Amino acid sequence: MNKRDSDFTATEGGGPGGAADAGERNIAPATHSPHAPATPGPAMGVSRPHESARAQVAGSATYVDDIPEVKGTLHAAPILSTVAHGRLRGVDTSAALALPGVRGVVLAADIPGDKMLATFVGDEPIFATGTVQHIGQVIGLVVADTVMQARRAARLVKQNIEALPALLGPRAAHAAQSYVLPKVVVRRGEPEAALKKSVHTLTGQLEVGGQEHFYLEGQVAYALPMEQDQWWIYSSTQHPGEIQHWVAHALGIENNAVTVECRRMGGGFGGKETQAGHMAVWATLAARKFKCPIKLRLDRDDDFMVTGKRHPFAYDYSAGYDDTGLLTALQLTMLADCGFSADLSGPVADRAIFHADNAYFLSDVEITSHRCKTNMQSHTAFRGFGGPQGVIVIEAILGDIARKLGLDPLDVRMRNLYGVGQRDVTHYQMKVEDNILAPLLSKLEQTSQYRRRRKAISAWNAKSPVIKRGIAITPVKFGISFTATFFNQAGALVHVYTDGSVQVNHGGTEMGQGLNTKVAQIVADELGVPFERVRSTAADTSKVPNASATAASSGTDLNGRAAQYAARNVRDNLASFAAGLDGCGAGAVRFQGGKVISPKATRSFDEVVKAAYANRIQLWSDGFYRTPKIHYDKTTLTGRPFYYFSYGAACSEVAIDTLTGESRVLKVDILHDVGTSINPAIDIGQIEGGFVQGMGWLTTEQLLWNDKGLLTTHAPSTYKIPATGDIPEHFKVDLWHEANPEDNVGGSKAVGEPPFMLAISVYEALREAVGAVKAGNELVVMVAPATAENVLKAVKYR
Repeated sequence: MNKRDSDFTATEGGGPGGAADAGERNIAPATHSPHAPATPGPAMGVSRPHESARAQVAGSATYVDDIPEVKGTLHAAPILSTVAHGRLRGVDTSAALALPGVRGVVLAADIPGDKMLATFVGDEPIFATGTVQHIGQVIGLVVADTVMQARRAARLVKQNIEALPALLGPRAAHAAQSYVLPKVVVRRGEPEAALKKSVHTLTGQLEVGGQEHFYLEGQVAYALPMEQDQWWIYSSTQHPGEIQHWVAHALGIENNAVTVECRRMGGGFGGKETQAGHMAVWATLAARKFKCPIKLRLDRDDDFMVTGKRHPFAYDYSAGYDDTGLLTALQLTMLADCGFSADLSGPVADRAIFHADNAYFLSDVEITSHRCKTNMQSHTAFRGFGGPQGVIVIEAILGDIARKLGLDPLDVRMRNLYGVGQRDVTHYQMKVEDNILAPLLSKLEQTSQYRRRRKAISAWNAKSPVIKRGIAITPVKFGISFTATFFNQAGALVHVYTDGSVQVNHGGTEMGQGLNTKVAQIVADELGVPFERVRSTAADTSKVPNASATAASSGTDLNGRAAQYAARNVRDNLASFAAGLDGCGAGAVRFQGGKVISPKATRSFDEVVKAAYANRIQLWSDGFYRTPKIHYDKTTLTGRPFYYFSYGAACSEVAIDTLTGESRVLKVDILHDVGTSINPAIDIGQIEGGFVQGMGWLTTEQLLWNDKGLLTTHAPSTYKIPATGDIPEHFKVDLWHEANPEDNVGGSKAVGEPPFMLAISVYEALREAVGAVKAGNELVVMVAPATAENVLKAVKYR
C-alpha cells in the first residue's frame, strides 16, 4: 500500500425566603477568596474544559481500580465456559484450590436470593446452572489474595459439559425458530399492492456485524460489606440504580441496604449499562461468602468473552421505486442476533424499527423484526442502541436504487426526504415537526463542494486502474428520548455552601462525555455564579434514588434540567431574601456575574448567601424533571416515542486498493445539529468521536466466531479499533446554529449518539468506489464491516 500512498490523497475542494431582621443584615464578606479565579461571562455557550481534564492528564483522576483497597480485600476472577452450548454436569475445582493464595470458589449454590439476574425478562442466570449457553458464560468465581492468583486458578477449574448443537448466527437461529422475544411487525399502507404497482422493484440482503465497546477502563466492581447487612458498591456503571436493584435481588435484601457509587468511567458506550451489573452482583456474592471486601476486574480477553456487543443484524428486503428514485413500497425483515438472553434486545430491536426510515418518508411499508437467540454473548446496548442498524439498511437500499437508475445517490436521497407540511409522518405515526433535513443537506453539499468533487473522482477513476475513489453524503435523523418512556425522568441536588461555593449531584454518570461539565455550566448560569464555583460529585444512589441509566443521548437533557430546577429553587429562596432586604419584588432581583442585583443594591453572591444562612434560609434543594409530550403503544410501536429529533449529515471521500482491498478515508465534512450548544468544544469532540467509532464499526472492527462458537477476535491483536493513522487528514466539523424548537435545557440538543450514524457515509462511499471498478449498474454487495477482505470480495464479485 505504501507505494501508492500518493494515490490516496483527497481531491481538492471543499422555599421561599423571609426578610432578615435589621441586626442580621450586615454580614461581612470573606477577606480572601480561596476558590479558583473566575472567568467572566455566562457559563453556557462557551467551550470550557472538561471538569476532570487536568486530573485525567495528570493521572490523579480516580477510577474504581484506583480506590485504595480496604484491609482484607480479596480478588475474584470468573470461571468461563469452554463450550458454546451444553449440559453442565459439574466442575472440579481441586486444582484451582491447591494453588497458593486461593481462598475458595463461588458457585450458584452460594446465591442467597434469586438465582436469575433481575433483568426485565428474567431469562439470564447469575451463574450457569444446568446448561451453558455460550463460550465465556460465567459458571462461578475463584477468590484469591491477588488478582493474578485468582485468574490463574480460574483457568484450572475443570468443567464436565456434555456438548449440544449450537446456533451461531441470526439466520441459523431464524431457521430454527429460536428467539429470545416474540417478533414485532410495524406496518403502514399496503406494501404488497404498492410493490406490484411500482415501476421498478429491488430485492436484496445485507449482513452487518456487531461491535465490541472497547472502553479504555474495563469492567470492574468493588464490593464492601458494611454494618447490619448493608453494602457499598463501587462500580464502573452507566446505571447505578440498576446495580443497586440487581445486587439487592441477588442477596434477597431491600434496595435501601445497597449503596452504589460511581465517580467516573473510563468509557462506556452502552457496554456498562446492564453489563456492569453482572460484575457488581458477582463481586458482592463473593464478598458475602468470604465476609470481606472483594474486587472483580476483568482482563481484556475475559471482558471480550463475557460481555455482550452491538447486535449483529441480517436483513432481507424488497423495495419499489419510480424513475426518479422515489421509494413507493418497502418490505423489510430484520434478524437481530441477540445472543443467548434478551438483555436489552427488545428496545434495541424496537429502535432499529424506529430508525429504519432514517431521514426518509416511507409511504407503504412493512417492517418485521425477529429477535434471534444464538449461542453467543448476550448482546446489549451500544451507542445508537439499534439506530445504526436501522439507518444503514435504508441508506444501502437508496444507494442501490441510485446505482440501478444511474443517478447521483444524493439526488435520490434528497428525493425521498421527509417534507414540511406533507410526507411528514413516520411509519410509527409520529409527526416530524422540526424538519431541517433539506436545508442542512443543501448547505453541506455546497460547503463540501460535493458536486465538483464527484466529477473529479469520476475522472480519476476513469484513468486509475488500481486505486478507485468514492464519495457519499448521508444524513441522520435521530430520535431523542428513551423508548422505555418511564426512564425519561431525572433528579438532582444542588447545595450552596456558606462560602458561596456550589455542589451539584445528579442521577447521571460521567463516562468522559462531559455530562458533569455541562450540568455545572447550567447550574452556574442559573445561580449567576462563575463556572469555577460549581463542583459536580459522584453519582450515588443514596443521594438521587431510582435514577435512569445515562444513555439514549439524554444525559444532559434529563439531569441538566433537573439540576437547573434545583438551582432555580435555591435562587428563588435567595431572591425572596434579597427582595425582603430591599423592599422590592423577588422578580426584580437578578443573579449575574457572581452578583445579586436588585433595583436598590448590588451585593456579591457570597455576601447574600452568608446573610441568608444567618437568617435560616434554605440553601439547598432538589430538582425533578420528566420529559413532556412523549407517549407510545409498546404493542404496536406507534405514538410519539421521542421528544425531538437531532439531525446531521456527513460527506466522506474514500479510496480503495482493488488489488488488496485496503481502504482509506481521505476527507470528511460534517454539518451537525446540536441546537444551541452548551459547550461547543465538548459537542464537537462528541461528534468527532462518534463518527470515528462509527467508522470503526463499518471498516475495521470485525467480530469473528469460529464454528465451535469461540470468539476469535478477543484482544487488540485481532480486533482493530481505529487508530490515529486512520483519522482523515481533512476532518471538518461545523455546527448547525439553530436552537432546539422544543423547550429543552439551554435550547440544546443531544449529541452523544446521532453522529455515530454519520459514518454510514464512509460505508456508502466505499460502495461507490467498489462500483467504479466496472462500468454499469450492477449492485455492490458488501458485508459490513468493509474490512480489506470484504472490500476485495466485493471487488471480485463485480
